[in-house]
Amino acid sequence: MADVPPPERPDGPSHEPSSISDEELESFLREAAEGGGAPAPKEPSARARMVAARLREQEEPTPWRGPQPVPKPRRRWGAVVGVVALAAVAVIALRPSLVTDYLPGGEAKAAASPAPLPAETARPSGAPGDTGGSEQATRDAPFRGSPALRWAEGADAIELPEAKAVAGMGRADAELALRRTKEFLVAANLDPDVIAGGRPDEALDLLDPEAQKDLLPDQRRGLHEPSREHDPVGLFSRFDPDEVRLAGDVVKVRGRMSLAGGKPGEIKVHADYTFVYPLVRADGGDHVERTIVRREITTLLLDPDRWYAMPGKLAIHEYKVNTFNTACAVYDGYLHPVFPEDRERATGPSVDPYDRSGELRDTQGEECGTVTRT
Repeated sequence: MADVPPPERPDGPSHEPSSISDEELESFLREAAEGGGAPAPKEPSARARMVAARLREQEEPTPWRGPQPVPKPRRRWGAVVGVVALAAVAVIALRPSLVTDYLPGGEAKAAASPAPLPAETARPSGAPGDTGGSEQATRDAPFRGSPALRWAEGADAIELPEAKAVAGMGRADAELALRRTKEFLVAANLDPDVIAGGRPDEALDLLDPEAQKDLLPDQRRGLHEPSREHDPVGLFSRFDPDEVRLAGDVVKVRGRMSLAGGKPGEIKVHADYTFVYPLVRADGGDHVERTIVRREITTLLLDPDRWYAMPGKLAIHEYKVNTFNTACAVYDGYLHPVFPEDRERATGPSVDPYDRSGELRDTQGEECGTVTRT
């Protein structure tokens, strides 16, 4: 709340304090935007101003009190309007939405661009609340009706925690481990070419061939000949370009990363992130479906003086993935969003894909359930 003095008048300075609550200001602005409210009164005569000035001089100043009473009601209302207008200038400078939300189209704009959530620093206590899930997503608003509407976008959503020396390795090594892990997540889940079905070569190049003698060959085999045993979507978010494409160029992301020491010369980084992909059919149409992918991955940065490892390369210690609103039992190296005309009856449990309060689900092989929202 700002307390703004009125401007000087020709007949001398005014010491009237001004104070108006946010509720009063918001009510006034709403009435003004809707064309309601009483009209501003006419300026009183010079004689009335002189009388008011003498009365003010007889009273002790009260800096935090509202506008002082004056002889004529019309003069008092004029003072209130003046104070409101001046206070509005200060408040609008800090909170422009007080005005813009009541202008034509302002409410829709505010709903389409809500305030972003602060970064996730710990496991949430529960699933996000209802966010208007009945609202239909469109190409122009692909996250409408989804909790992801308030999530950060793309690589900027992956924030690194503070680095510190661990496991006999220095802070610079920890910074490198964190940075490399983020680079891997971005290359594996946010690279437009990979999302469009391309090879995740940049992500693969970050992995240590000395420490990943089995994983790297398995991933390359899965990219060449995908199968249930070797399906690259376990690590990479890829969609069939002949089937779907992104609706726009934004992927929403939410999660957190943590740093820990393992054995001597072993830095561990644990990442838990959910990626939300809005998609439309490649052959046209305006219907938007969202596929949600939650990944947990633990990477290692190894000291080459103590381990068989290449400097600056990552090893993957463990990874898990849950995918939502994708076709079940399809192992062709792609994620397949389910559109309304393709939905089939599922026998597994119902799951909220936006609930990050628990561990990733153990899907027990062929389990295929339903999502409560996308």
